[in-house]
Amino acid sequence: MSLPVSNNEIRFVKSLERKKNRDENGMFVVEGEKMVDEALRSSFEVVRHYRMKDIGVTAMERMTLLSSPSPALAVLRKPENLEIEDLSCFALPENGLFLALDGIRDPGNLGTILRIADWFGLDGVFASPDTVDVFNPKVVQSTMGAIFRVRFHYCDITRLCRFFSLSGGSAYGTFLDGDNIYSKDLNTGNSTKSLIVIGNEANGISSSVASAVTDRLYIPPYPADQPGSESLNAAVATAVTVAEFRRRALTKDRK
Repeated sequence: MSLPVSNNEIRFVKSLERKKNRDENGMFVVEGEKMVDEALRSSFEVVRHYRMKDIGVTAMERMTLLSSPSPALAVLRKPENLEIEDLSCFALPENGLFLALDGIRDPGNLGTILRIADWFGLDGVFASPDTVDVFNPKVVQSTMGAIFRVRFHYCDITRLCRFFSLSGGSAYGTFLDGDNIYSKDLNTGNSTKSLIVIGNEANGISSSVASAVTDRLYIPPYPADQPGSESLNAAVATAVTVAEFRRRALTKDRK
């Protein structure tokens, strides 16, 4: 016999599909058995969770934010201090490799980028205020659980780049007219902190952020004199760039 779920509960969960309601209530939704199990093991506060076997198929169909219902769904409270207003008061370690996203708008890209950050053990991900909401249901599902493990904040990326530079670190941006990433000396974040900036899918890195980076990088095509596609997808560019930084770090460690 299914446990009753009120219409008010269902309406509330469905309302969290909209960013306005997520912001007002400070909550978001995750779906899927793996995602819900990870949420329950994470540091995030789980406000309520539902299992299809308990509430029934009909209730879950009415509640889901996806195209089809999952066996499990949970409502979580958003973490505090998601937005950083004053970077001077924000504690960053002396070293480490970080990622900054300048206007990433596609939910799938942001979710995939967080998975990349998780896979390569980045020390944190920052995003500009105009980047898609990290708690958008499509972003959350695309992270495949990385959202619970990656340190994520919204902030002014131009100021962040300058903060890294002034504190003795590096701020790299990816551009079509940058230096070849495979031949350029890179600060891997082992000794001083290092930031990699990835730009908007259509327009790349904004002019304001471009003026604040310390180095411009370019991922060359192969063969270099026979370019094909105009550019790489933002998530793909992130993976290639971060992988090269980590490869260099491993190479230095072996010497």
